[in-house]
Amino acid sequence: MTKQWSWMAPTVAAMVLGLSGAAHAAQLSTDARGAIPRDVQQLVVIDYRAMQNSPTAMALRDRVMPPDLKQFDDALRRSGLNDNHDVDQLAFALFRPSSSSEDVVTLGVAQGQFPLEDIMANFKKHAIKPKLVGTNKTYPMGKTGMVLCFVDASTMVFGGSDAVKASLDARDGNTRSLLTNSAIMDAMRSVDSGDLWSVLDQKGTQTMMKQVLGQAGSVADFESVQKRLQTSWYAMDFQHGVKFDLTIVTGDAFAAATVSSLLSAAVAYRKMTGDTTEKMAMSDTDVTSTSGQLTVHFASSDSDFATLLKSQLFQSVVQ
Repeated sequence: MTKQWSWMAPTVAAMVLGLSGAAHAAQLSTDARGAIPRDVQQLVVIDYRAMQNSPTAMALRDRVMPPDLKQFDDALRRSGLNDNHDVDQLAFALFRPSSSSEDVVTLGVAQGQFPLEDIMANFKKHAIKPKLVGTNKTYPMGKTGMVLCFVDASTMVFGGSDAVKASLDARDGNTRSLLTNSAIMDAMRSVDSGDLWSVLDQKGTQTMMKQVLGQAGSVADFESVQKRLQTSWYAMDFQHGVKFDLTIVTGDAFAAATVSSLLSAAVAYRKMTGDTTEKMAMSDTDVTSTSGQLTVHFASSDSDFATLLKSQLFQSVVQ
């Protein structure tokens, strides 16, 4: 993802995970946060119940959702859950298994009112047997290679077996959970009342900006401030057109202004050299910086965004 317009990459990444906008705030409960390991690189949360309320959000979801996540939807239904009625909020956490690890794994967390008796009866009917992880029962999700575990009647974790084990270790107090990550918890307060939102740690923010800037990210100015990027968060709203707001914390005004200048230059370049669709998208983008924070705001009508979805520009961003 090296195109200079790809500042929207984190939002697209959220949609790649099968997410879409909604009409209600998507907050994580304390129990859900306690089931997420501490060293989160990125956390994405959406209101899953109301995702069909926005045709634009559904169009975005359908265009970028990969086969692996479509398998998740199928597995969710086969597991006895109705994804449109039982699941209220859905979160994905990309986390490092340990603080020294460079690799990340993905954990899914679903919140809702789950009919556990019916689900367990469905498991039994199809001879789906649990595997114990400590005192917790995990169940396979079809042939996806993923497993799920109900940590309580309203919280389910799912993903690869290693990710789910790490989740259960955090939840049971064997390792530290997201509740002990003050940087991420503080950042969440800025966006966790939104419809779709995400928070990235320092490593996640640096990686995102490197992708966003593309070739501009290799220039000396960016290299000089890259390590000053601390955390970032964004929110996306589909209620009245499409709105996207991204905030990046640098810790000092100089770093924020430098990155803002680089990003503004990339936007200006696209305005001059892009096709009609690209110029339209860039005209809807504002980049500013103040007091050690860089902000990016994008807004468009549903019809303009629908055109953008079909463009070569959009396809290059989501590759």
